[in-house]
Amino acid sequence: MTDHLVEPHVSRGLSDFIAGLPKAELHVHHVGSASPRIVSELAARHPDSRVPSDVEALADYFTFTDFAHFIEVYLSVVDLVRTPEDVRLLTYEVGRELARQQVRYAELTITPFSSTRRGIDERAFMDAIEDARKAAEKELGLVLRWCFDIPGEAGLEAAEETTRLATDDRLRPEGLISFGLGGPEIGVPRPQFKPCFDRAIAAGLRSVPHAGETTGPQTVWDALNELRAERIGHGTSSARDPELLAHLAERRIALEVCPTSNIATRAVASLDEHPIKEFVQAGVLVTINSDDPPMFGTDLNNEYAVAARLLDLDERGLAALAKNAVEASFMDAEGKAKLSAEIDTYTDSWLAS
Repeated sequence: MTDHLVEPHVSRGLSDFIAGLPKAELHVHHVGSASPRIVSELAARHPDSRVPSDVEALADYFTFTDFAHFIEVYLSVVDLVRTPEDVRLLTYEVGRELARQQVRYAELTITPFSSTRRGIDERAFMDAIEDARKAAEKELGLVLRWCFDIPGEAGLEAAEETTRLATDDRLRPEGLISFGLGGPEIGVPRPQFKPCFDRAIAAGLRSVPHAGETTGPQTVWDALNELRAERIGHGTSSARDPELLAHLAERRIALEVCPTSNIATRAVASLDEHPIKEFVQAGVLVTINSDDPPMFGTDLNNEYAVAARLLDLDERGLAALAKNAVEASFMDAEGKAKLSAEIDTYTDSWLAS
């Protein structure tokens, strides 16, 4: 919602190329993707909330002083999602916004504990997200998959409940493929969640925790060694540890980089200081993502424009970045080949025109 974050420094031609580029997104949050229109509608449905229902007022409401303030505001929006109908509306509209940006495949991070603890029936919750997923694929051409994540600020009770919801065959939704850990990192050490990740991995889920966003490289090492992370959410502080960068590069463990988010939450001081350049120079597999886009006044297209400036990329470079996300995704081999080919065809056609 903060207009100054929108990237103005790429050419119209490159912006147009990005707008049409087929993409995958791997780090985008369910509630955090609620557009101002949807937040306004949910706030109007639930007038006891402190979230303003006026779209203009939301711009000020979504201006964060630090990461802790962001979490506070984020949770107030979470509190607007109170019924299965709210869940279904939010999920489908997030899909619509992704499809508008030519996203063909997205792994959407969902925090079921935040809804079930507020009284939404767990079966009704699963049915709502699955109904929206199937409708999005049929009507929008978007493949959605779920990452269920532990809200770190809610502690081990939330971790146990999230694990149960993710591994109970009677509840586990068809679209669920991965298991994550979000929320604040300070005071929330990663190793305590090892038993939960062990159970999730044993149940066939992939490990994708946030780490190293607001803490140091050791948090990333903990995510790798204790939680068996296959990708790292953010991983911003990895740039401070050359050994860690080498490890990530050698193992092709992708970083889910969200540049504008890191500035909005004050995890990084400015875009020009963002470590994405160090990641690429070290050979790390970098993917571009939007995190909580409306809250940060951005979208995935804008994040690609930011990356184009920071990394000095042309159309071929942006296409390669889009293919990084395909490689790092949990799509099957056929899906990866199809989307990679679509990216190549689009790029070749664009450059030939």
